[in-house]
Amino acid sequence: MKFACTLFALAALAASNVWADGAAQLEAPKIEAEVLTRTTQSWDGSELPTYPRAQPEIAIMRYRIPAGAALPMHKHPVINAGVLLSGQLTVVSEAGDTLHMKAGDTIVELVNKWHYGRNDGDTMAEIVVFYAGIGGLPVVEKK
Repeated sequence: MKFACTLFALAALAASNVWADGAAQLEAPKIEAEVLTRTTQSWDGSELPTYPRAQPEIAIMRYRIPAGAALPMHKHPVINAGVLLSGQLTVVSEAGDTLHMKAGDTIVELVNKWHYGRNDGDTMAEIVVFYAGIGGLPVVEKK
């Protein structure tokens, strides 16, 4: 009988340890939310245009720009914003305004203004850009 009580006590202890481990595994990790950018202006300070009344279309693009490469002069007819995931970029407007970006920086792009970007760094730059346009409208126009 003493053996059975000891066995029962050990089983209960083992079960409580398993339950404690299982309970710890069921706890959710803390979820964090951080606003990276919230604005009504492009990076040069100009106000974003109002949205046209049309069917919205969202496009999400990933660009990889090699070290030393430059994008051609272009403009965006739609509102867009991006996050530089790695590397560095320099964005230059036709008016000469310049924005230097490093990994983790955000950008709210110019709308209907000519500009270009270049990678002055020594590693690949990777940026994800979200375009909020309307169906059938291009997101980029080259000069």
